[in-house]
Amino acid sequence: MTEQKSEPVLKVLIVGDLGTGKTSIVKRYVENYFSEYYKATIGCDFALKVLKWTDDQVIRLQLWDISGHERLGSLTRIYYKDAVGCLLVFDMHKPTTFDGVLKWKNDLDNKVQLSDGTLLPCVLLANKCDLPKQDIVTDIEQMDDFCRVNGICKWFETSAKKNLNIETSIRYLIGQIMKNENQIENKPNRSDTLNIRYDEKLTKSKNKIGCCTPATR
Repeated sequence: MTEQKSEPVLKVLIVGDLGTGKTSIVKRYVENYFSEYYKATIGCDFALKVLKWTDDQVIRLQLWDISGHERLGSLTRIYYKDAVGCLLVFDMHKPTTFDGVLKWKNDLDNKVQLSDGTLLPCVLLANKCDLPKQDIVTDIEQMDDFCRVNGICKWFETSAKKNLNIETSIRYLIGQIMKNENQIENKPNRSDTLNIRYDEKLTKSKNKIGCCTPATR
C-alpha cells in the first residue's frame, strides 16, 4: 500500500498598513470574490483553505489577516505564534505603506521564528497594480535588491480586483514554506484560537456598506 502523507497545517500571516488590500487578497484567494467595500479589520481575521499541493498531498492553509493598526499593539506576538510564512502587503500607490513594509518585517522578525531559529519566509505583494502606475515601483532590479537585502524571498505585483498574481504569489510562498517541511510536521492546528469565523464576519459586513471603507483591493 502507498503510504498516505500527513496533511500539514500552515499558518500564514498577511500583514501591512491599513488599506493596502489584505482582506481583499484573502477573499479573492479563498472564495474568488471581490467587493468594493469591506469593514476595516479589527485585530485579526481568519480564513481556511484546503488545497491539493501534489497528487498525494493536501495542505490545510490558515490565513491570518492582521489589522493594519496592530503593528504597534501588544497582540501581534499572540497572532504571530506558530506562523510558518508571511505575505507583506503594500499599496503601490501610497508611498507611506511601502515605508511600513520594513517596520512590519522587523516586528515579525523580532517576535516569531521557525523552530530552528531561522526567520519566516516572506513574500512582498505590491498590491493594486490594476490602477494607473505610480512612482513607487518603477525599477524591477531595485525592487529585487530591496527584497534581497531585507530577507524577503520575492515580490509580486498583485490585484485582488483583477485577480492578478494572487494565487501565483501564495503558491510561491507555500513552496518556500515546504522547503522547511521538517519545521512544520508537528505544528499544532490553531484553528480554534479565534471564536469568530472569517466568512461569518465578512458576510455581516457586506450588509453595512455605510460603515465600510472604500475599495481595499
